[in-house]
Amino acid sequence: MGQDVFEITVNCIKLVLIFLMMVQAVPILVWVERRGSAFIQNRFGPNRVGPLGLLQLLADAVKFLTKEDFAPDKAIRPLFYAAPIFALIPATLAFAAIPMSVPLEIGGYVFKIQGYDMNVGIVFILGVSSLAAYTILMAGWGSASKFSLLGALRASAQVISYELALGLSIVGIILLFGTFNLTEMINAQQGTLSFKAFGHTVTSAYIPNWGIFYQPLAAIIFFAATFAESNRLPFDLAVGEAEIVAGFHTEYGGFKMLMFFIGEYGHMMLGSALMIIFFFGDYGIPWVTVEDVRQWAAGLSESATTISVITTLVHFLSFMIKFVFFLWVFIWVRWTLPRFRYDQLMDLGWKTMLPWALGNTILTALVIYLIS
Repeated sequence: MGQDVFEITVNCIKLVLIFLMMVQAVPILVWVERRGSAFIQNRFGPNRVGPLGLLQLLADAVKFLTKEDFAPDKAIRPLFYAAPIFALIPATLAFAAIPMSVPLEIGGYVFKIQGYDMNVGIVFILGVSSLAAYTILMAGWGSASKFSLLGALRASAQVISYELALGLSIVGIILLFGTFNLTEMINAQQGTLSFKAFGHTVTSAYIPNWGIFYQPLAAIIFFAATFAESNRLPFDLAVGEAEIVAGFHTEYGGFKMLMFFIGEYGHMMLGSALMIIFFFGDYGIPWVTVEDVRQWAAGLSESATTISVITTLVHFLSFMIKFVFFLWVFIWVRWTLPRFRYDQLMDLGWKTMLPWALGNTILTALVIYLIS
């Protein structure tokens, strides 16, 4: 009983820490996006408040927190006020299931570097993250504005269109590694490329055993679909400021608008984390297994705790390098590609990505059946 209470307490603390980490990462990402977009467009970006404009983050926070709390007269207030709160929940709950490093062993207790581990982690993340569409619908309907409602309708249609392709794109990975457990999937991608075909083991000492080398088409489809799921350019038709003012954001300002921002960047972080889990080995190091790192750490210290700490930190660094790279790709694409028209958005989802994702799934199943 005492052990269960202790584990529940530790998991709750980890959930709070993950939420705080995501909230603290948002202003940093905003600063990186502003400076990055300025670099892409050959301008300066934030450079007035503090060195390199770093204190602009604080100025923006003060601005959001001190603005008037406004609600339209005809707004459905329960929905209008609940939507920003629920905008934070899906990405936070889903990200808590992401493994960020190998477990840390201290004093005989194993601390997992994730909020919670479950055998159906993939199903849980896809299910929870899809709830974000309901948040947008709540905001659009509750605002009692035609622009907000149009943005919400666009978002719901977009999510339905691209969730099918996104879900099918990872079925091939699940078939290959034979698990819904994220940790088991990461462990299956360690070391160098190795698989069995027609009773023989095929290996390569030069290629990492990552999902992208088995499923390159699925990786492209999945990454494109994550842009649509997170409402980022070139798929931000739900906001579409050139057509519908600010979409479902139109009637929001101040702290409520800030919560929507945190939710959007949270989905961006979640998409980046899932991309590296399915296709880039998550915290795994190319060509190296966890045991190789542990043996290297054993050469630096004889203490079991120190060896575990070094191994955990090295793999966490590997996770962060990949994670930050894909976050930058999200920012880079936003400031490089133009927004799609709505008919192009639907055509891409239903006529291109969905058939290719379905074909990839069928082909993967046939190949696995034939060579096994």
